[in-house]
Amino acid sequence: MDCLKGLNNKQIEAVTKTEGPVLVLAGAGSGKTRVLTHKIAYLIKEKKVRPSNILALTFTNKAATEMKDRIERLLDMDTRSLWAGTFHSICVRILRRDIERLGYNTNFVIFDSSDQKTVVNNCIKEMNLNPKHYEVKAMISFISNQKNQLISPDKYINDFYSDFRERQKGELYALYQKKLKSNNALDFDDLIIKTIELFSNNEDILSYYQEKFKYILVDEYQDTNGAQYELIRLLGQKNKNVCVVGDADQSIYGWRGADITNILEFEKEYPNTVLIKLEQNYRSTKNILAAANCVIENNLNRKKKDLWTEAEEGKSLCKYNAESEIEEAYFVTDRIQNISDIEGYDFNDFCILYRTNAQSRVLEEALIKRDIPYKIIGGLKFYDRKEIKDIVAYLRLIQNPLDNVSFRRIVNTPKRGIGLKTIEKVQNFCQITGERLYSAILDAEDIPGLSKGVATKLQNFSLLIGKFIAMKEIMGVKELIETIINDIGYIKELQEQQTLEAESRIENIKEFISVAVNYEQKNEEPSLEDFLASISLLSDVDKTDETMQNTVSLMTIHSAKGLEFPIVFMTGMEESVFPLSRAMFEEDELEEERRLCYVGITRAEKQLFLTHTDRRMLYGKSQYNSVSRFINEIPKDLIEEYMGNAAKMRKTKRENMQKKENKLFRGHIYKPQPLQPVNTVSNSTKLCVGTKVKHSSWGIGTVVQVKGEGEKTEVMVAFENKGVKKLMLSFAPIEII
Repeated sequence: MDCLKGLNNKQIEAVTKTEGPVLVLAGAGSGKTRVLTHKIAYLIKEKKVRPSNILALTFTNKAATEMKDRIERLLDMDTRSLWAGTFHSICVRILRRDIERLGYNTNFVIFDSSDQKTVVNNCIKEMNLNPKHYEVKAMISFISNQKNQLISPDKYINDFYSDFRERQKGELYALYQKKLKSNNALDFDDLIIKTIELFSNNEDILSYYQEKFKYILVDEYQDTNGAQYELIRLLGQKNKNVCVVGDADQSIYGWRGADITNILEFEKEYPNTVLIKLEQNYRSTKNILAAANCVIENNLNRKKKDLWTEAEEGKSLCKYNAESEIEEAYFVTDRIQNISDIEGYDFNDFCILYRTNAQSRVLEEALIKRDIPYKIIGGLKFYDRKEIKDIVAYLRLIQNPLDNVSFRRIVNTPKRGIGLKTIEKVQNFCQITGERLYSAILDAEDIPGLSKGVATKLQNFSLLIGKFIAMKEIMGVKELIETIINDIGYIKELQEQQTLEAESRIENIKEFISVAVNYEQKNEEPSLEDFLASISLLSDVDKTDETMQNTVSLMTIHSAKGLEFPIVFMTGMEESVFPLSRAMFEEDELEEERRLCYVGITRAEKQLFLTHTDRRMLYGKSQYNSVSRFINEIPKDLIEEYMGNAAKMRKTKRENMQKKENKLFRGHIYKPQPLQPVNTVSNSTKLCVGTKVKHSSWGIGTVVQVKGEGEKTEVMVAFENKGVKKLMLSFAPIEII
């Protein structure tokens, strides 16, 4: 049968098992998309199912389009009647037909994020809420979270009625929904919520779609949230022919609402589920897969499976211990250039992965200096990010008050109540007088058409810039940047948003301070003018042309899901960087970080490099972190440590120091004694995971691991701003607090 051609035995089983609930655990690189498309083709050709009776749900339009194209090639027929699309696009089709049952017109509009901001802002004003306490973006995120958990405004208000602030948020949520309906509008989350509401309140409509969709297939099931889960459950209640494909080990979107229990507990919802594991990998070498398996098996919250391959053993994983993030970046770029020159790989065969966007800056600079073309996937280049461009605009206006472009960018950033109409009036005045914008607002009361209040706001801004201009003469670049950030309240405004995007922006701003620190360390006579010139060269030279094919790819590991590259570099493999520090105290978060590591490892086809540093400048501070636990979870026989000249010198230095220490111990010149302050840890029974301790040098920390007994007891302690440290309890100057 053509529909089964080229499939392995497990894939054939997944394709031909058409009746009843089916859970396909598809490991990385195991051909899940192939299984889905062949299964639909098999249903149509062999089982004689009408395309219109099949529903295929995906998470991206690209995936849906690719699925349809493959099916048409397999069957050589038009499949336009097949319902294949994203959750949201499918729900729009359903709502266009029957949303009148919910009191809307069928010509409803879909509000985008900009429209949402306008509506929420109006709600805040109408309720006389303090916009500083009920920030627009934070409220949009709050409303979205409630919808994804199927929590209505009334339920939220009732649940938190005794909490004034939470009740106010619930009432704002209710007013927001009321305004949407008065505009005959739905937001993105409503598309699923209102479809569920339509089904729940109208048995005839639900029955129609249950009968229509005799077979339901869902891609990336591990990424579904509560609302998506409920939609699938309702549609599949009658026929139970629900086939979900996914991998719990690649569930990495918990922070945006994905619920891993949906896939882990699928068999509870559908008791007669057939479980099929796709474990043959067609992407990576045996060594890479062995490393991935060893890491992920440390997670408890998973369905066990082991990837295997018929591919070659392959090269060992390469680990490199750099002294700093700068040395790490140059190691990566040197290896890329070397492998490209010697082994003939193109630049587009290489991918550099990192945990957070802020880590890309040093890597980008090294690639630019090595003249290696690159592109950022799923994000902007560091110096092209809005928050960085905003801070640089402040610096440029301070350095050059004639800069109208920078003036316009920051005059209302952060928001100061200076709108576009006000700026237009100032510009019109300047066209008549020939003045520059900054010069004109020094005497804003002389500008026609401005109210006294608006003129005062402009003059306050001019005073702020004037103060920074004066400070420039007495402050270093780093100190000036920190002063600007604090005085304008940029980070404070982002913190009030309480979103992951805002957190990422804050991290990038702090990382920009690292740029200033490095600049001042390298220049004997640092100046703002020279600093801005160096920034311009880095940000403007060799801008990536999106049409260029032969470029190294840079991205966060989240952005890499679904992609693959012959050679992959996973950078920043240190405790507090990857895994993130906040994950060390929450088992669920730590397991998601480990799944993210698993995703990163399985992006590599031929060769994988793991790099970590002794010292890393990140967010403006030097961090001394130990090597990531994820590297330690990989068997040593799978890893080969790369020893460049710098690494060899450091290793020799460490070995010489160790020899001296050993000699001192043998000669009994010095015998360390455990410190005995009040509450000193005298035996390991007093310590357990979560115990708070104090170290004489590193300050307050939390015990995250205890190993061994008696004098051989080792503890791992996470110190604030110092990372995780391994200590011998008998020698460690720590006390319980």
